[in-house]
Amino acid sequence: MMDDTIAAVATAHGIGSISIIRLSGEKSLDIALQLSHKTNFSVRYASLSPLYNQDNELIDEAIVIYFKGPNSFTAEDIVEFQCHGGKIVAEQVLNTVLAFGARLAEPGEFSKRAFLNGRIDLTEAEAIAALIEAKSEDAAKILAKQMKGELKGYIETIRDDLLNILAYSEVTIDYAEEDLPQDLIDQILQRLNTLSLQLSDTLQASQSRAGLMQGFKVAIIGKPNVGKSSLLNVLLHYKRAIVSDIAGTTRDTIEEEVKIGTHLIRMVDTAGIREANDEIERIGIQRSIEAIQASDIVIALFDNSREYDEEDEKILSLIKEHKVEKSFIILVNKMDLESKFDNSKIMDYSPIELSCKDNARELIQALSSIMDTKNVSDEMMLISVRQVNAVKQALQEIHEAKIPLEEQELEIFSFHMNMAIKDISSITRPFEHSEMLDKMFGNFCLGK
Repeated sequence: MMDDTIAAVATAHGIGSISIIRLSGEKSLDIALQLSHKTNFSVRYASLSPLYNQDNELIDEAIVIYFKGPNSFTAEDIVEFQCHGGKIVAEQVLNTVLAFGARLAEPGEFSKRAFLNGRIDLTEAEAIAALIEAKSEDAAKILAKQMKGELKGYIETIRDDLLNILAYSEVTIDYAEEDLPQDLIDQILQRLNTLSLQLSDTLQASQSRAGLMQGFKVAIIGKPNVGKSSLLNVLLHYKRAIVSDIAGTTRDTIEEEVKIGTHLIRMVDTAGIREANDEIERIGIQRSIEAIQASDIVIALFDNSREYDEEDEKILSLIKEHKVEKSFIILVNKMDLESKFDNSKIMDYSPIELSCKDNARELIQALSSIMDTKNVSDEMMLISVRQVNAVKQALQEIHEAKIPLEEQELEIFSFHMNMAIKDISSITRPFEHSEMLDKMFGNFCLGK
């Protein structure tokens, strides 16, 4: 498979000014020469060239760029054809390179080859994939740093520290005739505690800023007819949700994406929370409660034109229940109508007063402020569930290694350290036992 020359359209489908078809593999240059009827292409030089199909018919006049391996993204020979945009021309070029000996690339195969050829590690590969679907400008900045190896360097430092600790344990098992001095055990425990603190801070920062990567999810809650659907429509700038005076019009959650400030967020309009009259409505209300639990930010609406009642009390109880782990914005809507609502019930939550049918500028500012503060930390950030789980597992192994260390059961200690290194190494590259041997013989001068 790695000996094959692969090809794919690298640009999104649809009408555009340019489409890019990419080749990677040892036959890339030969195939490009067949298409262009040329004898050579200068390396990293953009050449304007006609392209012909296998029947010698002119397809297009395109820019051709040749990248000679290993100085390319995949570390193989790569050729890019920048032809005129549109589905037909791009497909013609792709079909021709396939006819000349390339095969269609599998999803992610260019990045996979870059990883297998040592051009990028797993953190850089994941950053590339995530950057394509970045939900905010802040996320794009973080991912750009990780593409340059920021997370890789951080993980490699942690990995190296763990390897040194393991190497010392392995040497002691094989060569020490006496128990370890207590001060040495204390030094190793201190190093483990420092590493645990580093990883815990990274984990906490990553979980608190997960919305930057995945896109913040914002739920709109409130009793029926407080203006939740109207608010969604105002934020979207079109009538997505049905607005009616009939209670229970929204009987399920409605989800839409909208850009607020520099962030792409998913707005969830929920069914009104109240005592349900039928099974369908009850299911809709349950989904509303689930939407709160799954959201990063919750907008709670109260109706200025109606008196505070048991349904409002239910909303307030949900706020109190989740206020520690969720960010809440409290809105009092319909301020253009006669005031009947008792604001004293919610004054502790700094409510925003507005009329959804007019504008939501103050709400938009509040949303932007919350989302922007999610990126104030300078802590290293994990960008995928896989990376988060690897750190969690490594932390667990480090924690379990401390007890056998204190009891000088070094075989069990080494087992947990091996597992911790394997877990942390999975973020960037697999752990090989020979690395530990290098540490042993290099640092402790064994085998001279």
